[in-house]
Amino acid sequence: MSRTRFVHAWRPSPNFNARRDGKPADILLLHYTGMASAEAACRRLCDPDSKVSCHYLIEEEGGIVQMVAEDMRAWHAGQSFWHGETDINSRSIGIEIHNGGHDFGYPDFPDRQMEAVIALALDILDRHPMVPQKVLAHSDVAPRRKQDPGEKFDWRRLHEAGIGHWVEPEAIGDDRGLGRCDQGDAVMALQDDLAAYGYDVPRTGRFDVATEVTVSAFQRHFRQARIDGRADRSTCATLSRLLAGIGAAVPPP
Repeated sequence: MSRTRFVHAWRPSPNFNARRDGKPADILLLHYTGMASAEAACRRLCDPDSKVSCHYLIEEEGGIVQMVAEDMRAWHAGQSFWHGETDINSRSIGIEIHNGGHDFGYPDFPDRQMEAVIALALDILDRHPMVPQKVLAHSDVAPRRKQDPGEKFDWRRLHEAGIGHWVEPEAIGDDRGLGRCDQGDAVMALQDDLAAYGYDVPRTGRFDVATEVTVSAFQRHFRQARIDGRADRSTCATLSRLLAGIGAAVPPP
């Protein structure tokens, strides 16, 4: 069983199975617990009736609890998608970061907790090489259902430590950009760029609800100063720079 030297406690969860089709873990997926306490989150993640689990949980004070071995498939992503992959659980290692989330006041992530996230993530990446753009938020792979770890999570700090993909967000201007009910080539180009990065967004040329929630998810990760679901110049320029950084090509029509 894979264990990291940073683990403070082992609380095995029964909620796991084998990874399917021999797929490697090439996604690091970060969540917040969205519960009132870390202990409550641990109990739920270890409850066989809950049908959910994770590989690691990071407590507010920085303690790290392991629940599922890294070579096994923990049940943390749910219905999700990234770059054509729909079984994210088979391709990922899941870290739950204790934070009450948007339903419990959404507090800041303490410095000690962020240091623990960085230490654990670097340790995981040393064993499981992953491209930076596959260090993801739960909201990235399930934008219609999830907001975590949310706009307060310090992705820049992770990137500076060598974890994940990041560019400095384009400054927010006074333009309205694209929004609900807009349609045409500009919307199609936006959808193509979001899909090229990995998001599950239909290529319709219409700025529909699915496009809006996907833009919001992108903003929560990469343009955190304003989460409004509108594709303004700041959002689109930030996305373009991210794509340029990985040399991604827009899918053909």
